[in-house]
Amino acid sequence: MPEFETIFSPLVDALPWLILFLPLLAAVAILITGRRFPRLSAGLSIGASLAVFAASLALVNSWATLPNPLPVETSLAWLSIGQGSQMELEFRIGWRIDGLSLMMLLIVTGIGSLIHIYSWGYMREDKAIPRYFAGLSLFLFSMLGIVLSNNLLMTFVFWELVGVSSYLLIGHWYERPAAADAAKKAFITNRLGDFGFLLGIILVWASLGSLNFAVLEDRAADFFQTHTSLAAVIGLLLFCGAMGKSAQFPLHVWLPDAMEGPTPVSALIHAATMVAAGVFMLCRIEFLITDDLVQITIAFIGGFTALLAALIALQQNDIKRILAYSTLSQLGYMILAIGMAGPVPAMFHLTTHAAFKALLFLGAGAVITALHHQQDIWKMGGLRQRMPITYWTFLLGTLALCGLPPFSGFFSKDMILAQAWETGHTGFFIVAVGVTGLTALYMFRLFFIAFDGQPRSTAARKAEDQHWAMTLPLVILAVPSVLAGLISIDKWYQVHFGSLQELPHSNIAVLASLLMALLGALAAWRLYAGAKTDPLPDHLRSIGKLLRNRFYFDEFYARLNQWTQENLSRIASWVDRNLIAGLAVKGTSNAIDLTGRLLRLLQTGNLQTYTLLLVLAVLALLILFLR
Repeated sequence: MPEFETIFSPLVDALPWLILFLPLLAAVAILITGRRFPRLSAGLSIGASLAVFAASLALVNSWATLPNPLPVETSLAWLSIGQGSQMELEFRIGWRIDGLSLMMLLIVTGIGSLIHIYSWGYMREDKAIPRYFAGLSLFLFSMLGIVLSNNLLMTFVFWELVGVSSYLLIGHWYERPAAADAAKKAFITNRLGDFGFLLGIILVWASLGSLNFAVLEDRAADFFQTHTSLAAVIGLLLFCGAMGKSAQFPLHVWLPDAMEGPTPVSALIHAATMVAAGVFMLCRIEFLITDDLVQITIAFIGGFTALLAALIALQQNDIKRILAYSTLSQLGYMILAIGMAGPVPAMFHLTTHAAFKALLFLGAGAVITALHHQQDIWKMGGLRQRMPITYWTFLLGTLALCGLPPFSGFFSKDMILAQAWETGHTGFFIVAVGVTGLTALYMFRLFFIAFDGQPRSTAARKAEDQHWAMTLPLVILAVPSVLAGLISIDKWYQVHFGSLQELPHSNIAVLASLLMALLGALAAWRLYAGAKTDPLPDHLRSIGKLLRNRFYFDEFYARLNQWTQENLSRIASWVDRNLIAGLAVKGTSNAIDLTGRLLRLLQTGNLQTYTLLLVLAVLALLILFLR
C-alpha cells in the first residue's frame, strides 16, 4: 500500500469536508428560503463559494508546509455488499489530498467564486434567481466531489451529479425551446460516454478488486503486464467518460448547443469545471491507461477534435459559439497531450486555459448584456471606445488563448508542442501547430469584428461597460491570464506525478507556434479589420458552407437516430401491439373465453343429453381399447 501523510491537525482534517458540503448546504438553504427571500439566494451562494475558496487556500498552505507532503486520505464506510465472500465490495466515501486535487481545488473554487460574483450582475433582473443560484451551488458541490474523491465509485456518483446540475443550468430558461433542447442534448450525449465509463469501472473492480485510487495504483502495473488486452479494454472504456464530459469527437456536439444557457453558466461549464472534469479524471487514473494503442487512440481523437473545432470556429458568427468551439479545440489539445506526452502538459494547459477562457466568456457576457442580448458579432463593432475595460481584458484573454508570449497560454501550449516534437510525434506536432494558426485567425476575427471599426447597430453605438460585479471578475481574471505561465505551475504538477526530469524545450516548437500565431493574426487583420461583411465565404465557397453548418454532424446524428432508434421503436411498437398484446395476451384470453363458451354449451341440464354423451363416451373408449 502507498504511504500517506497522517500529521494533519483535526481542524485541517475537517477542511475537505467543509469544502465539499458547504455548497450543498447553500443549495438546500436557497431552496428553502428562496421563494420568500429571493435576493438572499445570491448572498448564500456567493458566500459559500468564497468560503470554500478561502478554505482551499488554507488547505493548500497546510499541505505544502508539511516536512514531507505525501498524499492525505480519509474515508468512511458507506455500504458493504457480499461480506465474507471473495467478491466483497465496500462502498466508501472519502477524500484524497495531493498536489493534483489541491491545484484543481484552487481552480474550481477560485474561478467558480468569480463566476458567482459575475452572476449577480448578469442575472440580477432574472425572475428565477433562487433556482439559478441553487443550481450553481449544486454544480460546485458536484465538481468538488469529483476533485476530492479518493475512489472511482465516488467519482462516478459526483460525475453524474455534475451531469444533472449542468442539465438544470443549461436549461435555466427552459421556456425557450432551444434551451430546453440543448439541456436534453447535453444530458443524453453525456450518458452515452458515461455508459462506457461505468462498464470500465465495473471491469476495474472485477480485475483489481478495488476502486480506491491508491490501491489501484499499487496493483495496476503488475496486473496489466500479464493482462495487456484487458488493460486496453479498461483504458478505452474509461476514456469514454472523458469523451462525453470533455466533449471529444464524436460526442462533441452537445457543447456548442450548451451556449443556450446563461453566459455565466457557459463560463462555468467551458472554463474550469465540467469540461475539465474529463481531462482531470484521465490524469487522476493515468496509471490505468498504459496500453500504447489506447494512448495513440486518445492522442488521435484529441488532435482530430482540436483541428475539427478550430475549422468550424472560422465561420461561426455567434460570439459564444466561437468561444465554445475554441473550448472544444483546446480540450483536444489537452487530450492530445495526455495520449502523447502524459498528464503534466495536459494539466498545465488546463490550468492556464481555465483563467483565460473564463475571462473570454465573461467578457462576451458583458458585451451581450450591453447590446441587449445580441450575440451576432456582425451587429457589434466599435466597442473599443464604448467598453474599454471589457476591450482590454478581452484582448488579454485573446492573446493568452493564441499562445503569444509572455501570456500564460504560450507556456502551456509550448510544452505540448515541445513534447510532440521531442518524442517524435511529427504528425501530431503538425496538427497542433496548424491549430495554433487557426486559433489566432478565428479569435482575432472575432476581436476585430466585435471591437474594432464602426458600430453596426444602434445597441453597439450605445453600449457601455457593465455593473461592477461584471467588470471586477474580468480584471481579476486578467491577472492569471497574463502571469499563470510564469509561476511554476508545471513544476507543481511535475512533483505530483513524479516527473522530476527536465521538461523538454524545443526552439523549433516555439518558432513554429509563434510563426503560425502571427500569420493567423495577420490574416485576420487583413481580412476583417474594418470589414462590413465576411470576405472568407467567397474564398472558401462550398467549404465555407460546410464549416458554417458544422460539417452537418447534427443532421447526420438526427438521420442516424431516425434510421436506428426511431425505426427500432416502430418495430417494437408493432410487435408489442400485434404479437404481444394482440396475439399472446388477447389471443390467449380470447381462446380461453371461446373454450369456456363451447364447454358451457354442454351444460344443458337435460338428462337425455347427459345419457347420450355417456353412451358416446363409452363407445369411444371401447373403440380405443378393442382396436
